[in-house]
Amino acid sequence: MIRKAEPTDAAFAAPLIYEAIGDIANMLTGAEEADEAIRMMAEFFAQKNNRLSYENALIAMDEGVPVGLALFYHGSQTERLDRPFVDHVQRLTGEAPSFVKEAKDNEFYLDTVVVSSACRGKGIGKKLLEAFEKEGEQRGYDRVALLVDEENGRARQLYEAIGYRQDGTILLNGHLFSHMIKELTVLV
Repeated sequence: MIRKAEPTDAAFAAPLIYEAIGDIANMLTGAEEADEAIRMMAEFFAQKNNRLSYENALIAMDEGVPVGLALFYHGSQTERLDRPFVDHVQRLTGEAPSFVKEAKDNEFYLDTVVVSSACRGKGIGKKLLEAFEKEGEQRGYDRVALLVDEENGRARQLYEAIGYRQDGTILLNGHLFSHMIKELTVLV
């Protein structure tokens, strides 16, 4: 079952998001240690109006237990959703960070899709991808996008198998990612 996330999912979501995005979490939160980044991400997840908010997430459940998540937002909302992170890092360091924009303004963007390690290989990730695309269609968007690490051939194969195609690359925090898009049939 896939459901909308709630603020109370923060304790489950934050470590899983960290596992998926690694040092990008440190950049977003200004934290130097993983534990601090996870704590900050949990705080942001439980709040509204930011890129990691529960408002922008779906949770995969298996027998009543959360096992995966998809995190998304529309590219046109990037600046607004990143503002809380910019303000937070500026308070910590005294300097406003500059984040690379991962999504184009005309894309419904999958920021993160991740499944708990014990539940991988069961098709949960694919179900989350389908739920993300359905969410995009229901919102009236005709294009979805995601990034895949150039070194993650397995994930790339999955994305290509379900219709994504590369339309560029992005260097993000020292890692090269393929930017991949898929056209949707918009529901009316």
